[in-house]
Amino acid sequence: MSRAQSRSAPGSSSLGAPFVVPAPLRHLLSRLPARPGAWLFTTGLNAVLPAHLDTDARRALEGRRLRMAVLDAGIAVDFTWCGEAFAPLRGAGEPELLIAATLHDFGLLATRREDPDTLFFGRRLVMEGDTELGLFIKNTLDAIDGALLDPKRLAPAALLDLLRPRRRDAPRGA
Repeated sequence: MSRAQSRSAPGSSSLGAPFVVPAPLRHLLSRLPARPGAWLFTTGLNAVLPAHLDTDARRALEGRRLRMAVLDAGIAVDFTWCGEAFAPLRGAGEPELLIAATLHDFGLLATRREDPDTLFFGRRLVMEGDTELGLFIKNTLDAIDGALLDPKRLAPAALLDLLRPRRRDAPRGA
């Protein structure tokens, strides 16, 4: 397989093999407190997804306990939709829906380089719990045109803009 072919092959990196979080990093990540990671995750999710959710999707997600697990990183975040944004959950207990995959496979999904059905039937994407909710989320995401993760929106300057106050003309400390 040539380098060009390996770059475009589903589930492969530019070196021809999927990226896997190294064991020492997994060991470290799996020991971090869940709350800061859940806050970072929901902040990122809120930067890209709410603009694409219609009223029906927002209503269907309201208060539902969701868990996203990155299998090779040893981390999981619990979150829900609260009115206008995703928010981390504290002591969520069992989620209504668990979505799990490797970091690499989540990246392929977010950039639309891989279809969720292909990953699911290849046992690389796990969805457990409320089947109807899982299908609803899958269909909602499938209906979004283009990749969820636009590299231009993820550039450091763009990310900093998301974290700055909404009103740039507001005096400091206000």
